[in-house]
Amino acid sequence: MNTLDPEARDLAGLRVTVMGLGLNGGGLASARFFALRGAAVTVTDMKDETALAESLAALEGLPIRYVLGRHEMDDFSGADLVIKNPAVRADSPFLASAKAVETDISTFLRYCPGPVAAVTGSKGKSTTASALAHALSAAGTTFLGGNITVSPLSFLDQVRADTPVVLEISSWQLGDLRGRRLLRPRVAVLTRIVPDHLDRYPSMEAYVADKRLIYADQDPSCYTVCDRDDPYGRSFGAETPGTAAWYADSLEAGLSGAWFEGSVGVYRDISGRVEEILPERLKVPGPHARRNLLAAALGARLMGAPAETIFRALGEFPGVEHRLEMFLESGGVRFCNDSAATVPQAVEAALLAFDSPVVLITGGTDKNLDFTPVRSAYRRAKAIVLLAGTGSDKLRVLLDEDGTAYEGPYDDLEIALRAAAARAEPGDTVLLSPGCTSFGMFRNEFDRGRKFKECAARTAGARAYQKF
Repeated sequence: MNTLDPEARDLAGLRVTVMGLGLNGGGLASARFFALRGAAVTVTDMKDETALAESLAALEGLPIRYVLGRHEMDDFSGADLVIKNPAVRADSPFLASAKAVETDISTFLRYCPGPVAAVTGSKGKSTTASALAHALSAAGTTFLGGNITVSPLSFLDQVRADTPVVLEISSWQLGDLRGRRLLRPRVAVLTRIVPDHLDRYPSMEAYVADKRLIYADQDPSCYTVCDRDDPYGRSFGAETPGTAAWYADSLEAGLSGAWFEGSVGVYRDISGRVEEILPERLKVPGPHARRNLLAAALGARLMGAPAETIFRALGEFPGVEHRLEMFLESGGVRFCNDSAATVPQAVEAALLAFDSPVVLITGGTDKNLDFTPVRSAYRRAKAIVLLAGTGSDKLRVLLDEDGTAYEGPYDDLEIALRAAAARAEPGDTVLLSPGCTSFGMFRNEFDRGRKFKECAARTAGARAYQKF
């Protein structure tokens, strides 16, 4: 049932239940969007008022009914429309009783008048989406939203027919769009695929199947940007109904896309013309970040931004919070927040990004992932400090087998950070790169990253006081 009519934006009187207010913007933006348009909005969440205090404060004054700490079936069966949080499983019995189910992403896509560039992948999608939006913003007004914790509903009213929108879309959000024929991005960008969310998906194939939905409704006028060096990327390019555009370390003659000449990123269009689109000097560290920015540069060029504008903008791109975020230096020791690294391969990429010694804080809750393919990467760390969790328990077995020393696991981040700081010397980097989810000790990876930065500031302050 399609309750939302994109030609009739009067939603007054519509009974809307928002399932999952959460803390990352989607539920909050959905509740505000429908409430401001006169819908009768009910927000329901298994969390209580204390856990949701920040989101509730942001909605203060709006005519919204709250059912917290529980779900009630009548709020779903009696609603005209249910807006689900992407973390809610599609087989929920509450959703089964609903007349119609949407998400903040599907709602946005029904009404969005502007061209969309969509980004997904396992690693690097937030950096790629942010860099793509950064490059497009240098050429004109651009909006960025989606899985990056900014709901696109929060800026829908500002989007015009010529306003590009960049959406970072997770596999869960893509799965929620299956069969709706709403997502037809002018440019779809897929970053590197590695195992992820296998606690939620029955197989790697099922996980990747949701990723493939990003281009399922494209046509030859659209572009699909694929990693030529990744087997999954090559399969995406071979099956997309859009026009494949490749990025790679080097690119065969006759293919359109982007590659590296030395450390400079260049682009070749279908006519064979070559342009520089990514400079040698970047502000973000690591070869994986350079590849992500190459994908972003290619996406921006295909969205119509001039090559010289992209080249200048990405040379100044500052990076993204919680992703190899260098935020503090004290006594010659640098502190880096990579809390968004929630798969083991992201830890490997982080360790490869540094030439200087790294004291690694890692571990957390398992999501049925295998650390074995990257077990040797952990030996690159000068020292390892483990956070407590089921993922750390799996990692410890490998570290013990390899004779790799570690401290912990600690169930207190501040204690873990002090242990790491004690092992660091001037010139070293203390790096939080968990390779696991945050559940148990933290609300989410963003909460984990913010708490790490707060603890680091206190720890560095204490060390500076002791030193001077």
